[in-house]
Amino acid sequence: MCKKEQLFWLTSRSKMWSIPCMVAFSLLPSTYSFASAGNPATETVLTVNSVQQQRTVKGVVVDVNGEPVIGANVKMVGSTTGTITDIDGAFTLSVNGNATIEISFIGYETKKVTVGASNTVNVTLKEDSKVLDEVVITGFGMSQKKATLTGAVSSINSDEIARSSATTAGGALVGKIAGVNTRQQDGRPGAETALQIRNMGAPLFVIDGIISDSGQFSQMDFNDIESISVLKDASAALYGVRAANGVVVITTKKGKRNTKNTVSVNAYYGWQKNAKFVSPAKAKDYVHAYTMAETFSGRTGGDRRYNKEEYDKWMAGAEPKYQGWDWEDYIWVTGPQYYLNTNFSGGTDKANYYVAVSHINQDATIRNYGGFRRTNVQMNLEMNVNDRFKVGANMNGRIEDRRHPGVPGGDDTWLPRFATMKNQPTKRPFANDNPKYPQLVSDQKETNFGLLNYNTSGKVSDVWRVIQMNANAEYEILKGLKFKGMMGYYYAYNELDNQEFTFDLYGYNEQTDEYYVTDRMTNPYRERNREKVEDQFSNFQLNFDRKFGDHAIVAVAGFEASQRKRPRTWIHSTPVSNGMDLIRIKEIQEFTDEGDRTEARMGWLGRLNYSYADRYLVELIGRWDGSWKFRPGHRWGFFPSASLGWRVSEESFWKESKVGEIVTNFKLRGSYGEVGDDNDKALTDNYSPFDYLPGYKYNDGGAVLDGNWVAGTSTRGLPNQTLSWMTAKILDIGFDLGFLNNRLNVQFDYFRRVREGIPESRYDVLIPNEVGFSLPKENLKSDMNKGFDASITWTDHINDFNYSVGGNITYSRFWDWEQYKPRFSNSWDEYRNSIWHRVGYVNWGYEAVGRFTSWEEIANYGIDTDRKGNRTVVPGDIKYKDQNKDGVINYLDERPIGYRVDSTPTINFGINLSASWKGFDLAMDWTGSGMTSWNQCYETARPFQNDGNSPDEVLKDAWHISDIWNADSEIIPGKYPMIRLNTDETSAYDKSSYWLHNVTYVKLRNLEFGYTLPKLWLRNTGVGSVRLFFSGTNLLTISNLSVMDPECASDNGLDYPPMRVFNFGVNLKF
Repeated sequence: MCKKEQLFWLTSRSKMWSIPCMVAFSLLPSTYSFASAGNPATETVLTVNSVQQQRTVKGVVVDVNGEPVIGANVKMVGSTTGTITDIDGAFTLSVNGNATIEISFIGYETKKVTVGASNTVNVTLKEDSKVLDEVVITGFGMSQKKATLTGAVSSINSDEIARSSATTAGGALVGKIAGVNTRQQDGRPGAETALQIRNMGAPLFVIDGIISDSGQFSQMDFNDIESISVLKDASAALYGVRAANGVVVITTKKGKRNTKNTVSVNAYYGWQKNAKFVSPAKAKDYVHAYTMAETFSGRTGGDRRYNKEEYDKWMAGAEPKYQGWDWEDYIWVTGPQYYLNTNFSGGTDKANYYVAVSHINQDATIRNYGGFRRTNVQMNLEMNVNDRFKVGANMNGRIEDRRHPGVPGGDDTWLPRFATMKNQPTKRPFANDNPKYPQLVSDQKETNFGLLNYNTSGKVSDVWRVIQMNANAEYEILKGLKFKGMMGYYYAYNELDNQEFTFDLYGYNEQTDEYYVTDRMTNPYRERNREKVEDQFSNFQLNFDRKFGDHAIVAVAGFEASQRKRPRTWIHSTPVSNGMDLIRIKEIQEFTDEGDRTEARMGWLGRLNYSYADRYLVELIGRWDGSWKFRPGHRWGFFPSASLGWRVSEESFWKESKVGEIVTNFKLRGSYGEVGDDNDKALTDNYSPFDYLPGYKYNDGGAVLDGNWVAGTSTRGLPNQTLSWMTAKILDIGFDLGFLNNRLNVQFDYFRRVREGIPESRYDVLIPNEVGFSLPKENLKSDMNKGFDASITWTDHINDFNYSVGGNITYSRFWDWEQYKPRFSNSWDEYRNSIWHRVGYVNWGYEAVGRFTSWEEIANYGIDTDRKGNRTVVPGDIKYKDQNKDGVINYLDERPIGYRVDSTPTINFGINLSASWKGFDLAMDWTGSGMTSWNQCYETARPFQNDGNSPDEVLKDAWHISDIWNADSEIIPGKYPMIRLNTDETSAYDKSSYWLHNVTYVKLRNLEFGYTLPKLWLRNTGVGSVRLFFSGTNLLTISNLSVMDPECASDNGLDYPPMRVFNFGVNLKF
């Protein structure tokens, strides 16, 4: 063999050298012979004619968006000749005659192309959703094939997450995951979306392996999230401590290997307004209704607020002072918002990176009330030091800034909401309509919204600066055995400055044209809060992953430790001037220093996964956790779990059957385990750290001795030596089904969680009252959640039209389960107060059975409805069922009515639709709930509550007299009880099934319509892709509640309502 032939034989043994060698040897004379890739001893010498039949084909491989697919495998079918695409998606390959080439890349459908006579081949690869969904992150950097999961784990990817206009990451999940209950009961700028897994309480959040809290998760930029996995069953035992309510595992974007540097810009600008808030009556309707109520109550002459002359002027509305004031329109406005995210990503064969910076600005829908601003930074880096050693680093930081006027009260958005209904529409905010002179508009001077601005009432600045960093390393000790380590640090700093001004209220003298002071705020208020949160976290593990024939074993052993410090200082002072924002020692009224408030936890973990032929699956998890909170001897708890799975569809009898042709995936699975909780509200409300120690409380009360104030002390009470972990025992049984080559997928899970160790006191151990303290709580009580969740998804395409339709539903009912030695005085006491194995959160009230229609009916009615001989009952009032037949309606007639009223519906569901055709795309997310109740009372039910206004429908659609000046005139029926003054006695507003509404609703939570410009339009611009889109949030609500938004929970209807949002945006990629 000649020297050149030997060189070619050596290089052709490696595919990566084949193309450069072909190019180089194409320059050689055709008389040289070429060796095959076989053994040189048996090489076949090709003739000159064979060489002449070969030709070079060039091409480019792109995805459906026109982006180059880097590192795709390109080979000639039926041979070993192949290459990979370069950074531009281009390839060059030598082929024989009319060859067929095959192009493949992970995450995409493999494609075969017949070359034909052309020397140029351009290929577009489509994503293979079945492949993309195969891997699920289950925590601590561990991933698992979705097909081999034995636990109840749901996940969504970045595309699904980004399909939202929410300002928080939690808001982007609404309606998209089975088993996850999301409610936006607070719509103020930057507010979190309440998130629970199976209605079990606030879950544990884990971001890139670091245990975090809901605030850290919610205030992430969801465009920086690659995937979210939700551990709903005993698989959460992997996290042991605080995992009783499930775990949400967040993985951020990290860039991809062998990809070119990419810059992406995502931006939108839009408007938001209240989706639905209580609508107060206008001035004419209010005056008309109030005059009617005064007539019905027997007021005459000077006792009336509005005599006939005044009434006529209000109805005419000719004079400015009789035109009223629309407080709803004055307080609430449409607010703008905008968002900008820029990210950079890319990678080589050794490293990858992702860097993103984003900013969101959301104005309040309360007029001139500031809003919420947040800037996020995300940086991720991974690098292979060598073939066995890999390192990485993650950093995310943010600045949250909330600013608004300083307003009396703890919640600065409460007064504007309250003022909407409290202020009478006949009162105007300014004396003589002069904006320099605010006037008294109610019996609470601060409800005049004309005062609530930066110049008059004060200012609040609430700023959080947060950074989280972690570094990780992975070293392969032996084949299949790796050591992984992670260390993290989290730091957050809060600066809260609040100053509430003094102010005057004025009246106006028309005769002298002078303004005079009628009232004033004389209690200035200044507070300063400085709080730090500092976390340190570490996790080290050995990870073994090997396959021996049909046997696959994955084992993990690890150690984890965390520490949190939360030092806080708070100062309250009385400033000498509105213009003095500094705090002087003499002005300080209160000073609180809470110290470091250190928390510490530690745990050992182990997980073993075994599968045989990917058919029979076993997972065992164990955690041994310790918490600083409890006394030595009670600090440690062991939390195990086990799960099994059987992939029936992998059995030969299934594959060979006709059913197997239709049902292409069928897996049965079940799990049972125990997880711990040292931080649930039921525990923290009854136990503080170090309550196991005796001692005294300093500065608890005090006395004046010899003319000097001496701070007092009091005993801490009996040390709690018994309380320890709350535990949750979780059973989950489920199945996964895939039909028609997994185009149709169904998932179903039945679950049951019994939570034990809830604190409760023993009643049969007595302590004399004289000692001044009570018996410590013990782990004596239990409760239960049980139900099911399910999802169904159909994904398919018709030529260029791709679409997906999916739905999910969760049913989860709470039960009080067991308590310490229940005792009752009689059968009624047991019926009313027992919680043993009973549905929880029971509402007791009267059963409404009709309405009183006339005075004659009331006079002849044999049941005492108001417990006063029906003296206060009038036509339109509600009849209640006399359950015990004793002729009087009282507490003995109350029965369970409705469902839970704290915005935790028993049924939650979501419907998800998406479609694309050529450059157009459309996506919709619908959400809804059922088996939840709302109790309508106070401002939303009783006319003129707090001597204020009422909802428009309450005054317009109520029983009323036909002649507003004659109480004996004909009575006209309506929806609501008779319009009466708020001081009148009545039983019409007793808690009953009339006022307790069983709420159901469906919302169009997200709608997005986009268009991606053709690549041809962008040629020579340097822009890779441009997508324009419109998105909307809460665009449509179908509900049986007419007064307020169905997601709100307050019985007065004055929650800050969810927003209806309209955005126009652009996605750019360079």
